[in-house]
Parts: sequence; C-alpha cells; structure tokens
Amino acid sequence: MSEQFLYTTPLDPRAKPLIEGLTFEYDTRYGDVLREPGAPREIDRYPAEVFAPPHGNFVLLLRDGVAIGGGAFMRHDERTAELKRVWTHADLRRQGLASKVLLELEAQVLRQGYERIYLTTGFRQPEAVGLYRGHGYTALFDEVADPETPRKLPFEKHLATARHHSRPVAAVAEAAQR
Repeated sequence: MSEQFLYTTPLDPRAKPLIEGLTFEYDTRYGDVLREPGAPREIDRYPAEVFAPPHGNFVLLLRDGVAIGGGAFMRHDERTAELKRVWTHADLRRQGLASKVLLELEAQVLRQGYERIYLTTGFRQPEAVGLYRGHGYTALFDEVADPETPRKLPFEKHLATARHHSRPVAAVAEAAQR
C-alpha cells in the first residue's frame, strides 16, 4: 500500500471521488440551510482556476493511485491563503488522513509565500472543528453560541511564527506522512 500527494486540479478525473464526496457531505448535512435562494451550491462556488498556482493549489492524497483525501487553497489576501475542500474518503475516516492533508496544505501554503491561513467550516461539522482546533487554529466565532444556529465557523492560523520553531513546518508534514 503506497500513499503519495499529487498536486493537480479539481478537473482531474482522479479528483472525482473528492468532489462527489464533498457534494454528498454538503447536501446531506446542510441541504440548502446555508445557501441563499438562487446562489450556487458550495461545491460550485469557485472555478477550478482559483485553486491553481501561483495563488492557490489543489492536492490529492492517493493510495495505490486512488484518491482517499485531498484539499485546496486559494488566495484570500496578499499574505493569507484560504483553505477549501479538505476531505477524506468516508470509509477511511479516523485514520489521521485529514491531518496528513492539512499538514501538506500548510507546508504548500508556506512554500507559496503565504503567512496565514483562513478557513470556514460549517456548524454541522464537529469533526472539522476538532481537526482545526487540534492543529492550532484559532476560532474567529462566538464559541458559546447555540451550536445548531446556521452559520459558518471561521478559523485562522498564523504560519509565519511556525518558521521559528526548531522543526520547519515542512519537516513536521513529512514526519506525519510516515
């Protein structure tokens, strides 16, 4: 069993499980609860080009050539990347794959010159909230609000300070892949 990261595009046929998995996830957890009438579905809000270098990127975690995880980022502002589409295959969850993807994305964000990551997740995704909190992200929302109030939950993480630790972020990401 071999795993590898592949930088590609959401239009790559190997990305189909990620796109279909996210579409199913969003539809079953939220339906239209967070979508304005007439607005595109979350998965359709961004064209593939926003996830392309030099301002963004799209990565798949492949196991024996099959996508089992992935994620992307796009430019939020001059020094901030915005994470999108972080996903792991539903049958393979609770194995640390999301952490591997997140660490790889953080390392690539740094390689592309960003200092900060911004992201939002949904109020019905406690697993994602736990993932981001567990990786040092700061919540930018009222944490005592009713958890079933329809809303997006923003987080941020400043990566520039990670360069000053004894192990560079890329080394941490590499170690997590082992």
